[in-house]
Amino acid sequence: MTKKIGLLILLIIISIILASIYGIFHNQISYSISTEYFTKFKFEQFGFVEYGLDTPRMTAGLIGIWATWWFGLLIGLINGIVGLFQPTSKIMWKSSFGATIRTLLIAIGFGILGILVGKFIISNLNANWNLPADLTDRESFLTAGTMHNFSYLGGIIGLIYGIIYQLKIKKAYAQHRL
Repeated sequence: MTKKIGLLILLIIISIILASIYGIFHNQISYSISTEYFTKFKFEQFGFVEYGLDTPRMTAGLIGIWATWWFGLLIGLINGIVGLFQPTSKIMWKSSFGATIRTLLIAIGFGILGILVGKFIISNLNANWNLPADLTDRESFLTAGTMHNFSYLGGIIGLIYGIIYQLKIKKAYAQHRL
């Protein structure tokens, strides 16, 4: 059990690092889609209005870390706890790390889907959303926002998928042992 607890801690650390790296790259892409999403929304939301305008790309990356590290903690914790129920530490590592990678890939896929939905659907809706009044590119702002929302949705769906993936590994191992 000591080895499994060590793997749980390692998985949590790796998940936080992966989520943080994802946040950095995600925000660099969304900053490229809409600088206004950051300069008129995210910098204010995270308290970087003055600093953010001086170093916008670096600030967008920092916000990416702040916005995702906690999700990595959650993913690592949940996948690790589910992994604790595997029969061996080797299977625990295979299943919980595999679930974490799958969660990340699903979040990436949903982020890409969010770009497409944002660009071709959401930005064309004539909805009365609470957007900054002085936007110069509403379509790009909504596309970046949709990408962010879809990425979180992808993380949740990926986490659910990861749990199911681990349960299937546990079941397959149990059937193999009979």
